Amino acid sequence: MADYLLVLCKLGRKIRISQSYWIKIVTLKHPVMVGKGKQVTKTLEDPVIVRKSKRDANVYLYYRPFGKRYICVVVKQENGTGYIISFYPVDKIK
Repeated sequence: MADYLLVLCKLGRKIRISQSYWIKIVTLKHPVMVGKGKQVTKTLEDPVIVRKSKRDANVYLYYRPFGKRYICVVVKQENGTGYIISFYPVDKIK
């Protein structure tokens, strides 16, 4: 399956997502994110902060301002690369 998005993140790792998974996120989970590919890319390339998940040491949360809120892009990283688990707007950085 071809990558829909492939980005070199701030931490120097390649992050990817397939088109079918992107569509699943924007249609079923977070429809508010339709058309926000550029914002997701920018969040990975130039986040204001990157946090490590408290539950999984291989999961990172990238944050960037999005209007009065933030975009959070959740990434699982393995073997020097990563893939997007989800992305959504949040009111505050956690």
